[in-house]
Amino acid sequence: MRPVTLKFAERYPDALVPLMNWYCITKRADWGSLAEARRDFAHADVVGRRTVFNIHGNHYRLITRINYTTKRVFILHILTHVEYSRGGWKQ
Repeated sequence: MRPVTLKFAERYPDALVPLMNWYCITKRADWGSLAEARRDFAHADVVGRRTVFNIHGNHYRLITRINYTTKRVFILHILTHVEYSRGGWKQ
């Protein structure tokens, strides 16, 4: 797993297993579109140029940028639901 996910899980230990699951699924994924990503994560949503994943029953939000051409997923933010709702990450 990436250091950013582990660092977040240090602060929110209940996020560790859901983040590990997301990471394992995403690492193996060969998504060509949002529709394909939603086969693995039904609640993935596009917000601007970002894709947002609900983690641990919507307690946390994982904000990414997905390049479907190169098959790369970049983690931009991992936030609590409250932090996400404030909207500062949209800037």
